[in-house]
Order: sequence, then structure tokens, then C-alpha cells
Amino acid sequence: MTLLQIGILGIVVLFLLVFLRFPISMAMVVVGICGYAIIINPQAALIKLGTDFFDDATIYSLSVIPMFTLMGLFLSSSGLGRVLFSAFHAWFGHMRGGLAIASIVASAFFAAVSGSVIGTAATIGKIAAPEMLSRDYKDTLAAGSIAAGGTLGILIPPSSVLIIYGAITEESIGRLLIAGIVPGIITAIMLSFTAWLQVKINPSLAPTDVAKPIKERFAASKGVWPVPVIFLISMCGILMGVFTANEGGAVGAFLAFMYAIFSKRMSWSIFNDSLQETAKVTAMIFLVIIGGMLFGNFLTVTRIPLTISSAVIDMNLSPFVLALFVFACYIVAGFFMDAMAVIVIFTNIFYPLIITAGFSGIWFGVITILLVNIGFITPPVGAVSMVTASATNIKIESVFKGVTPYWITLIVVTLLLAFFPDIVTFLPNLMKG
Repeated sequence: MTLLQIGILGIVVLFLLVFLRFPISMAMVVVGICGYAIIINPQAALIKLGTDFFDDATIYSLSVIPMFTLMGLFLSSSGLGRVLFSAFHAWFGHMRGGLAIASIVASAFFAAVSGSVIGTAATIGKIAAPEMLSRDYKDTLAAGSIAAGGTLGILIPPSSVLIIYGAITEESIGRLLIAGIVPGIITAIMLSFTAWLQVKINPSLAPTDVAKPIKERFAASKGVWPVPVIFLISMCGILMGVFTANEGGAVGAFLAFMYAIFSKRMSWSIFNDSLQETAKVTAMIFLVIIGGMLFGNFLTVTRIPLTISSAVIDMNLSPFVLALFVFACYIVAGFFMDAMAVIVIFTNIFYPLIITAGFSGIWFGVITILLVNIGFITPPVGAVSMVTASATNIKIESVFKGVTPYWITLIVVTLLLAFFPDIVTFLPNLMKG
């Protein structure tokens, strides 16, 4: 067999293992090592397995993962989700469809400290869904807004998926995290506008409510301050070069810990559970990164990325048409595969092609997140939609129906960032150091 044939066979086997629900990290390790053994020799593959696991796990920049994870767990375990929704309920609840907007905005704030899609959708869903359904909101609007808001968990930093992307591509993790801020805000605004527009077109989706006095609104907002304060200190510190992404994560985790203590929401049980959950999440992410790197090494040896790049260059496609083709591959794959599998597998294949075409790797990282988000809410897999259905006890059919307008919105935002890449790269270009 030629190198190209071995590479294609490896990709096919990897897809097969993913479809069979084999853990993506282990699937990539198995395919990467077995493929390397076939091309080079078994002894070299075993040596690479031993050295890469150690080398990849000791990359200093990856220490940002447990720091931001711990920060999110400290804050979320102190009841932050309910505080956020209550605050935005007070400000938007009187509007027709205001609770749907409140759930999206609360998700954006919660995402700024959790970095988790599943965690955001589950936390806000359990709080927001009963409120909306009890006020005669249609289940499709309630579920759709919760699921769509949940997707902000991996776009607004700290984003574990952006960190994984950075580890695989060796792009600056600090710049990637900063790059997600403006697109995250734009996406949150566009999703909120989509909720408002749906109710404007079809008022039967949601009722209006009595506006709360200004005093009550500000009183309900008192508990929100830790999110913007901790977020701004950690992210602005990274942006201004005061500290690295790792140090920013450590500062955020420390501030979250101090807030939990002084607000009397920290107990030994919460502290212990947060540490254990951080260890579990970090181990899972590290396995994905290591597996992705091993699989990437295998692809490099097969010369598949180089072959694809050469073939595309020979086709004389414009860079934008090429980018649209790559986007389409991500979206279609997201219909059938877990989002983490899509990000790791396709980044190894398409990142070299995108760089060869002259695009920014930072820009592509954020675009990749948006494309993955589309898959997160789209059937038949739609992990966030599934979690939303479970957390809210709303039928999955209603969830998938409810996310359709937001699915369109995410595509519009993706195209906006594709046409105007400076939206993504503006803040990273201002970074010092």
C-alpha cells in the first residue's frame, strides 16, 4: 500500500470508531500509533507513544486548562447560574419573549466563567425552562433559546475547545482566547435578536409581563458583578500583556475562590468536588489533545495534508471558495459526529490547507468554533440539544424545531466573520508581548 492509501484507510477507520461511539481520544491514539507502526515500524511507534504522552502532557501552555476549569467550577457551584438568570429576568422579563432573551444573555455571562457548552445549557436550562413554561412560553421557544445560548460556552473565553485547537495547531492560546471575545458578544446579540424577532413575527410564542421597578432590577443585579470583574481582570491582563494566558487563568481561579469564600458559598464539600471535577475534565481534555497530536503525526507521515494542499492549489480555486468548501465539510460532519471529534480530526486535515491559502490561523480557530456550534444543536447528534431536552424535560423534537432559527443565525454570524475577518483578529493584534 502507498502512503496515501494507508492515510485514507486510517481516516476511514477513525471515522468508523467514532461512529461506533469509541472515545475519540482513544480512537486517535489507536489509529495514530497503528498507522505509524505500519509506515515506519512497531518499535518506533511504541517509542513515539511513550515519549509523546509525556512531552504533550508537559506543555506549559496547557496548564491554562485546569485553571480556567477550576474558576468556572468555583463560581458555578456557588449558585451563579440562578443569580444571572434572576438578574436578566428582572431587566428583560417584561418584554414579549424577554425570558428567552434573558436565558441567552445569562448563558453568555455563565459561559464567560465556565467555558463549557454542556454545563451552560444544563445549568441555565434547569433554571430558565420552568420559569418560561410556567408563564405560557411555547416549549419550542424556551428550548431553542436555552440550547442556542448554551453554544456560547465554547466561543466566549475561557474556551476549552479553543485551547485544544491551539494545542493542535501551535497557535497562541492567549491570542485565541482574546479572539473569541468580540465574536462571542456579536453572537450573543444576534441570538437575542433572533429570539425577539421570532416573537415579533409570532406573538403567540410568548406573553408579555409586568415591568419591575428600577430598584428591583438593580437589586437583582447585585450578584452579577463577579462575572464581569473576574472576566475583565483575567482577560484584560492577557490582552495588555500583564500576564500570560496561564497566569490569567490562575488569577481568575484565585478570584473565584476568594469570592466563593467571602460570599459564604464555599464549603469543604464544594471545594473537594471542584478539585475532583477539574482533574476529570483536565484529564479528558489532555487525552483528546495527545490523541489529536498522535493522529496529526500519522497524517503528516502519510503526506495527506500536503497532497490535499497541492491538489487544491492545482485547481486554482479562490481562497474564499476554498474556505466555503472547508466550512461545508465541518457543517456536514457536525450533523453526524460529536463536535469534539470534528474539531480534532478536521483541524489536522484542513488547518495546513487554510494556512497555505493565506488565512489567519487565529481567525480559522474562531470560525471553527462557530461551525462546531452549528453541529452542537443540529440533528441527529446535536449534543447541546440532547442535553437541553434532558435538563428541561422538553421533547427532543420540540428542541430541534426550536433551534432552527438559531441555526440560521449561527450561519449568518459565520459568514459575517468570514467576510470581515478583522472582527476576529482586531483584539489579538492589539496584544502586547
